[in-house]
Amino acid sequence: MSTAAVNTPAAGTQNGTGPREVVVRAPARAGVRRSLATVGAKVWPLLAAVGGIVAVWYAVTYLVLSPERRFLLPPLHQVVGTTLGNPNIMGPMFDALGQTVGVALSGLAIAVVLGIGYAVVMVQAGWVEKILYPYAVILQTIPILALTPLIGIWMGYGFSARIVVCVIIALFPMIANTLFGLQSAGPAAHDLFTLNRATRAQRLFKLQFPAALPSIFTGLRNAAGLSVIGAIVGDFFFQQGLPGIGGLLRVYTLRLNMDALFMAIILTALFGVAVFSVFAALDRAVIGRWYGRDAP
Repeated sequence: MSTAAVNTPAAGTQNGTGPREVVVRAPARAGVRRSLATVGAKVWPLLAAVGGIVAVWYAVTYLVLSPERRFLLPPLHQVVGTTLGNPNIMGPMFDALGQTVGVALSGLAIAVVLGIGYAVVMVQAGWVEKILYPYAVILQTIPILALTPLIGIWMGYGFSARIVVCVIIALFPMIANTLFGLQSAGPAAHDLFTLNRATRAQRLFKLQFPAALPSIFTGLRNAAGLSVIGAIVGDFFFQQGLPGIGGLLRVYTLRLNMDALFMAIILTALFGVAVFSVFAALDRAVIGRWYGRDAP
């Protein structure tokens, strides 16, 4: 246990001017143990999940597949050993991943702005929501693979077309969750704002947006994961310009280069987990303490 010295007036001295030292014990070690226990409680499920995936991978490779078919799912150590030491594979793969990251983050930013703005417009009146919400539902229900040929014809097959695909996939979670959150403020709170003659803008920014923050961050986490999927789909179909990781997945599949294919899949999965984790941490930092919860 750590200690700290504090000077206090001594008893029995004139005007209490004589200092005496009091030792105050701070529970530093207990705090460190609690912090480590908290970190461990959050880390071990992830490590257990990764360990389970690796175990299933090796079980399928060595117990299910025959030796002559084992190339379909090469063991993890072979994938890592073959690709990480080969700059001809990892160099283009990291370049492609960087391209995909740019598409995903750009599409996510546009989807967030459009989704929140669309929800704000709909929440202004019930009849506005009845008119506009079906368009969002239709956009969500149309398979993106049916739209990609039209997007390529209209916008070309480069960077902008990939961003459009990413926005279409990531947009609906932002609209639906933001709208739900803006409508979640209770009638009593609205009555209070009405009694105080609050303007529409005051009601929106001081009541509805604070109430909507948990739902908005839920939409952000969902949209972040979908933006990665949208970026890969766009890379897969639109081949002009610098290739993304989706384009390399297509090339590796056609060539049956299984080691490089699985390494590209691993990098893509790690990127998706990283994006989701960033927004989960942001959720916990911004609103987690307000509502007495941690982000998942």
